[in-house]
Amino acid sequence: MEKELIHKYNPMQRENQILGAEGEKIAENFLREKGYRILSRNWKCKLGELDIVALKQKGKIFKKPEAIVFVEVKTIDSADVEFEGQPEENVNYFKQRHLIKSAQCYLKANKISPKIPWQIDVIAIEFNQVSGSHKIRHHEKAVWQ
Repeated sequence: MEKELIHKYNPMQRENQILGAEGEKIAENFLREKGYRILSRNWKCKLGELDIVALKQKGKIFKKPEAIVFVEVKTIDSADVEFEGQPEENVNYFKQRHLIKSAQCYLKANKISPKIPWQIDVIAIEFNQVSGSHKIRHHEKAVWQ
């Protein structure tokens, strides 16, 4: 006898997805303004998903690649009284291990030389959905390989 799978609609989950997508747009624009080139958004492999993959470059006119940057974006609604702490606190040990494995999967899938430096950053966004304002914190090299 087969069990019937029931998928219940969870409005809170949908709100979190919308908030997360908005945070990723803000983070992408923030990185572009800092001179990063966005290589991919929401890249998926069997090990998981990377929010943003970017190329960190240096130089004003002739931009030289510096590192591939895998960015985990954590967004909260600053008006949410139930949330305590900072959004970046959600990048715990297990999430960090997961990010490292996903980054390695990206490098392998795209045949990127192991000589090219890479890092994992965290961008934390406190977004006020009422006013549309936000605070952003960029933690570079937040996860150690």
